[in-house]
Amino acid sequence: MKVYNPRMGMDALQVFPVSRAAADQRAGRAGRTGPGTCYRLYTESAYLNEMLPSPVPEIQRTNLGNVVLLLKSLKVDNLLDFDFMDPPPQDNILNSMYQLWVLGALNNVGALTDLGWKMVEFPLDPPLAKMLLTGEQLGCLEEVLTIVSMLSVPSVFFRPKDRAEESDAARERFFVPESDHLTLYNVYQQWKQHDYRGDWCNDHFLHVKGLRKAREVRSQLLDILKTLKIPLTTCWPDTDIVRKAICSAYFHNSARLKGVGEYVNCRSGMPCHLHPSSALYGMGATPEYVVYHELILTTKEYMQCATAVEPQWLAELGPMFFSVKESDTSLLEHKKKQKQEKTAMEEEMENLKKVQAEVERREKQKEKEKMAKQQQQVSMPDSPEAAKEVLCQL
Repeated sequence: MKVYNPRMGMDALQVFPVSRAAADQRAGRAGRTGPGTCYRLYTESAYLNEMLPSPVPEIQRTNLGNVVLLLKSLKVDNLLDFDFMDPPPQDNILNSMYQLWVLGALNNVGALTDLGWKMVEFPLDPPLAKMLLTGEQLGCLEEVLTIVSMLSVPSVFFRPKDRAEESDAARERFFVPESDHLTLYNVYQQWKQHDYRGDWCNDHFLHVKGLRKAREVRSQLLDILKTLKIPLTTCWPDTDIVRKAICSAYFHNSARLKGVGEYVNCRSGMPCHLHPSSALYGMGATPEYVVYHELILTTKEYMQCATAVEPQWLAELGPMFFSVKESDTSLLEHKKKQKQEKTAMEEEMENLKKVQAEVERREKQKEKEKMAKQQQQVSMPDSPEAAKEVLCQL
């Protein structure tokens, strides 16, 4: 079962006992169309004491970035008190809000920014939506569009056990040394040049279904871009611009080189490893800094889909985490700057509270005036005929 850890920002594939509801449903398969017997490979005590009554809802074990973005677009301000059917842990909600703030989708007071409103339009994870919009600004939208489409489907490479060496050699032919993301772009472009043929995919150990799905996702995203009147731009063969667009969405998932194939997360210090199937793994000179799509815990903490980046890009695109140390800037000045930023944020929060209090006061005033008007209409008849009728009744 895939479980998201908000503190570590990592998906872990955990072995978890099946739930009682799932076990009963599975047992119901035996004897559905004819006589059958179900053999349970666990004791009755384990069934009663170790298994959960029903599976853990997905909303309680995944990253909620998309959910938070959608609720914010529907003008739901207080997410912690929102009436979820299966309430997710508060840590997950707060972590997702923090990630959206880091990406620039939320402002300091938790409201959607202009970038956030644009990101809502795309049915993608927030970092992928940010990558698309940055691609527009940097003039490499066509390349980023293809990369996002390929990241939206499961891995397109397959590795049969009986032909492992052959499939590895075929995979290496697609490698772009400094980036797994650009490797995916290369795969799609090669497939496109060969007229989207299925037999070509089989010869190169690629899942044709996955590539077709990526093509479908790409056409849907292209339609959304046309609706938003965003034109396609390309920067090929300048791959540095594409890597910078990738860095703009994943600078919070950056890692620094520690040893051979071993990295540590720049923020948390958590060890991260390049997967042996990565394009960066055997490139000889391992890059100093990388960003990765996600971290998955199996036997080790492996970075999925990594790209080499320049340290200056991290400081430029993620100033809340990184900065370039200047020799003429003292530690005292740095602390002073941090204090000023903190004071500015606190002032912003105070101003928001004042605005909210003023809006609340005006609403209450309007409600009072409305009630007074209704009472006046009831006590005073509108026309002379109505007045005569009241007098007659008396």
